[in-house]
Amino acid sequence: MTQGPLTTEAGAPVADNQNSETAGVGGPVLVQDQLLLEKLAHFNRERIPERVVHARGAGAYGTFTVTADVTPYTRAAFLSEPGKQTEVFLRFSTVAGNLGAADAVRDPRGFSLKFYTEEGNYDLVGNNTPVFFIRDAIKFPDFIHTQKRDPYTGSTEPDNVWDFWSLSPESTHQVTWLFGDRGIPASYRHMDGFGSHTFQWNNEAGEAFWVKYHFKTDQGIKCLTAEEADVLAGKDPDSHQRDLREAIERGEFPSWTVGVQIMPAADAATYRFNPFDLTKVWPHADYPVIEVGKLELNRNPRNVFAEVEQSVFSPAHFVPGIGPSPDKMLQGRLFAYGDAHRYRVGINADHLPVNRPHATEARTNSRDGLLYDGRHGGAKNYEPNSFGGPHQTGRPLWQPFDGFTAGTGDHPTPAHAEDDDFVQAGSLYRLMTEEEKERLVANLAGAVSQVSRADIAERAIGNFRNADADFGKRLEAAVQALRG
Repeated sequence: MTQGPLTTEAGAPVADNQNSETAGVGGPVLVQDQLLLEKLAHFNRERIPERVVHARGAGAYGTFTVTADVTPYTRAAFLSEPGKQTEVFLRFSTVAGNLGAADAVRDPRGFSLKFYTEEGNYDLVGNNTPVFFIRDAIKFPDFIHTQKRDPYTGSTEPDNVWDFWSLSPESTHQVTWLFGDRGIPASYRHMDGFGSHTFQWNNEAGEAFWVKYHFKTDQGIKCLTAEEADVLAGKDPDSHQRDLREAIERGEFPSWTVGVQIMPAADAATYRFNPFDLTKVWPHADYPVIEVGKLELNRNPRNVFAEVEQSVFSPAHFVPGIGPSPDKMLQGRLFAYGDAHRYRVGINADHLPVNRPHATEARTNSRDGLLYDGRHGGAKNYEPNSFGGPHQTGRPLWQPFDGFTAGTGDHPTPAHAEDDDFVQAGSLYRLMTEEEKERLVANLAGAVSQVSRADIAERAIGNFRNADADFGKRLEAAVQALRG
């Protein structure tokens, strides 16, 4: 189907798109060839700053369907009744690699979900692991610097990685996850997702609950060994992106069963460890996962740059009935993500089709800035006003947090009776089969043995020894064998 004549960006028809205009045959190119200048100038500006983290990703649209009555816990409209459906966009990603990196690598996977609800967009920005390396956002830039290229060598350095992890014992649990069998998913379809943080739900009566989100893949868990990943990353760097796109093209729509753990707000103060600590999971025996919905991906983006690269997510995008918690990592992300996309995509990033609300409209008094589209017309740009402008509701999206009356200061995370950086890593290790333990130790030993300084290697091994004596003993022996 023809689309008519090729035009300039101003809409004028193009006579010749094969030859630039010159001063006679073989002569110099003329500045008056505005098509040439327009194309070259646009080409020079086709890229925007890539994400500092989660740069490499793929995405798809789909639906979320409620399967259980959760109104006793939240007043969120999109969760109001079983059978209700909400359009979503899900972006998967690796964390450390740049935009051109391979998919099949040992790295956590981002699991960022945008719900286009009738009360505005709700962004749930999680990972494929239920925990993370650190519990306080003030350490995040330092952590990511260790995963990126060294300022002197220009390469990723094992010394930097393990120096930081060994000096940050709270990372032991996540590192045990990362180097275990699930550290390299076979595809985005064959991995679980987690909200990871603790969030607040609140109901119509004003009761508050703490929740954790779980997305259980209906395709089953499939992972790659380090050897399989090395081969696949070399043969097909786009393996995960390709797999997702082609599965949807075939009509094999990937899906996840969505569940939540729910903790009454009053339980948090006396729970045996800090329930807002991102380095820890809530044992299912204490708070079982309750199924609440189904997530299905069924439509590919038509343009990867417009809809995947320019998609933006912010944990601060809440809707009535859902809010944050005192999780210090989450609190830092509430600022950092919005700030990142305003820098990277622009102040009007939320106007782009993939980012703007689909089931309602945004009504703000924010105006102007780069690429502002004039959508507000001549409406007044202040509130309150007497010209029929949008007005405040007087009802906060979430309930206030209670019990924080101490003086300000650089406080560590509150200590609970069983707070410990190693207990859950040890528990995870002891849950593994003998074969899983062997692969975990081999993966860790392969990484730790690359460290150049013996004191860093020993400190790293010591963290795993603190998690479980057998874990540390095996790792020490495996590292010594590899280092000779």
